[in-house]
Amino acid sequence: MGSPLRFDGRVVLVTGAGAGLGRAYALAFAERGALVVVNDLGGDFKGVGKGSLAADKVVEEIRRRGGKAVASYDVVVNNAGILRDRSFARISDEDWDIIHRVHLRGSFQVTRAIDFLFRIIMTSSASGIYGNFGQANYSAAKLGLLGLANSLAIEGRKSNIHCNTIAPNAGSRMTQTVLPEDLVEALKPEYVAPLVLWLCHESCEENGGLFEVGAGWIGKLRWERTLGAIVRQKNHPMTPEAVKANWKKICDFENASKPQSIQESTGSIIEVLSKIDSEGVSANHTSHATSTATSGFAGAIGQKLPPFSYAYTELEAIMYALGVGASIKDPKDLKFVYEGSSDFSCLPTFGVIVGQKSLMGGGLAEIPGLSINFAKVLHGEQYLELYKPLPRAGKLKCEAIVADVLDKGSGVVIIMDVYSYSEKELICHNQFSLFLVGSGGFGGKRTSDKVKVAVAIPNRPPDAVLTDTTSLNQAALYRLSGDWNPLHIDPNFASLAGFDKPILHGLCTFGFSARRILQQFADNDVSRFKAIKARFAKPVYPGQTLQTEMWKEGNRIHFQTKVQETGDIVISNAYVDLAPTSDTSSKTPSEGGKLQSTLVFEEIGRRLKDVGPEVVKKVNAVFEWHITKGGNIGAKWTIDLKSGSGKVYQGPAKGAADTTIILSDEDFMEVVLGKLDPQKAFFSGRLKARGNIMLSQKLQMILKDYAKL
Repeated sequence: MGSPLRFDGRVVLVTGAGAGLGRAYALAFAERGALVVVNDLGGDFKGVGKGSLAADKVVEEIRRRGGKAVASYDVVVNNAGILRDRSFARISDEDWDIIHRVHLRGSFQVTRAIDFLFRIIMTSSASGIYGNFGQANYSAAKLGLLGLANSLAIEGRKSNIHCNTIAPNAGSRMTQTVLPEDLVEALKPEYVAPLVLWLCHESCEENGGLFEVGAGWIGKLRWERTLGAIVRQKNHPMTPEAVKANWKKICDFENASKPQSIQESTGSIIEVLSKIDSEGVSANHTSHATSTATSGFAGAIGQKLPPFSYAYTELEAIMYALGVGASIKDPKDLKFVYEGSSDFSCLPTFGVIVGQKSLMGGGLAEIPGLSINFAKVLHGEQYLELYKPLPRAGKLKCEAIVADVLDKGSGVVIIMDVYSYSEKELICHNQFSLFLVGSGGFGGKRTSDKVKVAVAIPNRPPDAVLTDTTSLNQAALYRLSGDWNPLHIDPNFASLAGFDKPILHGLCTFGFSARRILQQFADNDVSRFKAIKARFAKPVYPGQTLQTEMWKEGNRIHFQTKVQETGDIVISNAYVDLAPTSDTSSKTPSEGGKLQSTLVFEEIGRRLKDVGPEVVKKVNAVFEWHITKGGNIGAKWTIDLKSGSGKVYQGPAKGAADTTIILSDEDFMEVVLGKLDPQKAFFSGRLKARGNIMLSQKLQMILKDYAKL
């Protein structure tokens, strides 16, 4: 049972506390340490008369137990009510108005008048939920309270204010004239009060709930909706005859859905509009019948999306790096944000941008039988594997396939694999795990051997912890990399989705953490980055501080990411796999051997044996060459024309180079053969240089006069 629930120091206002339920609430709160404000006008069940006697008795009873009243409140229990039962034909304006003034307007005014609250209880009724003969006025007011409570629950969430609604069955001044005396006794208010106390306790996270309670029983209610039927076709009028023809399906509650928010409700309508506009739907089509869902989801497995290409330049790579926190404040980040850097590279996680086009383009909606409401899609997990570093620029062909579909009961998980190729060479593999809220229960399997599994972090303190404070513009910047979801920029859209303000992209946080791991454990060497897996746990708001906690176990770096201000874990069960240093250092010579430029450098070396002293005298400089292939550095060469008779060797300069030149293998050959002017190549960005650039003028002499092949 745990420790007793206490309300010490909390102030509770109970309306209608002079008798019945209100009295039971007041006494129960006071007994557990709360400071209780007793509110009761003292009238009868019709609202006639007034007096302080009822309230005074409860106050005196509380005081005998050591309680007291104060002028500020933490908890409000809106309980006060009266009855004016009449059949609808006999209800007067006064009967209607006074019921609404006491129940609905009274609860509104009491709640609004208090500056600080953290728990609110609204009192509805079975009459409000189901209706009741002779209580049209009362039923309307009581259901209105439920709508008020639901909105307060949404608006108050950001301030940790919870609002719940109860529909009690209990003996009170209102029921003592209509219920038998023995039933009134069995429905004691004391059998309702414990629920109210639990919902008002600071440890209770329930928010926006509706509960029926009485006689020691408690049940939670929720809305249920039929799966319905689409009764119109594109470019055709909707007719009452079509409604009639589909009435059985419209009213069939078998396999009903259970929407829990206005977003889920309107999302289904948006989905219908999308279906009608894109495909045209027959009048007899039912959108989500279970047999259709089962065959649709099962039939989706193995389906391929249309192939697509993703072309990018250094601009997109730099934009992404800035979007995930790379900055010139850290000199080691220059290689990711400056295309003129000698070792300019794409961040490894730029690979998710390449693969996400299959989702951003709505490709999943094109899978036959796979009905998706994108308003209900959550990005659950992400896996990225790199088979070689991403080219600094290029055009990749991508192929996407639905690897599997899992039934998780409360939703469906779609496993989407995306493979990206440079010509025929596989560069990277993305696996997107998408969770479709509310689409489960179709009888599918729950697990799959095709899923890249998330791994729990070690049970010990982290080996490294690094923090990054995100900018208020972080989401606005990151979305320029291709995720245009308005959830991350539009406050109104974010509010509809249940967030206080636009949230940061999960893959942006993903990129922040991966960048930190690459920096901490691989010295920003992108060739060592093999794979990353992460699970998205909670949202991040722009401006919050990300705290990446890392554990090194061999070549696997486990990590989790928290929001420093709240302590919330936002990425969990995550890891990065790195290649051993020896694996990457041994690749450069072998790759260099495949380059055309290798032949030229070797020939320059042979020619220098004959004319070296003469060239050294004319040039007197050391040149370091970075030859790229497919956007990545394929080889480094040094031409030393500063000492002795000069020499050429593969690798970086053994001392400080006077000039460093970065050029693709193809462009190098164009320069050597005289087809590309070096100066034009420099100003067009095809040739990049740093150091004493003027010395490169002397270098042309070598290529033209001494190395003609």
